Amino acid sequence: QVQIEESGGGLVQPGESLRLSCVVSGDSLRHYTIAWYRKAPGKEREGFSCTSGRDGRKYYRDSVRGRFTVSRDNEKNTVYLQMTSLKPEDTAVYYCAPTYCSDNYYSPVYDYWGPGTQVIVSS
Repeated sequence: QVQIEESGGGLVQPGESLRLSCVVSGDSLRHYTIAWYRKAPGKEREGFSCTSGRDGRKYYRDSVRGRFTVSRDNEKNTVYLQMTSLKPEDTAVYYCAPTYCSDNYYSPVYDYWGPGTQVIVSS
């Protein structure tokens, strides 16, 4: 089972940008489809973007499409999430995980989560 570590979160103002990183260890990233999830206060954890290890396809939920961009560097075993035009409703703890995903479908492969990284969008 792979290990996951997210980083890059912080406190930003509305409209600003952040880039999150997801480092995968224990196996080659190219074997995995990786999704980004977030858990806002009082809400369920929700997948919103993923990058396929098989064919490179990327998926986004409507709530982030056009503002967030997922990418991967298999050589560095790292997946990135570039977030722009951040809104207060993007405030959450962000996680990444190996996932079965397609358009609007996200199912984690393992019952395991990294520590996550906190993003707070506030003026």
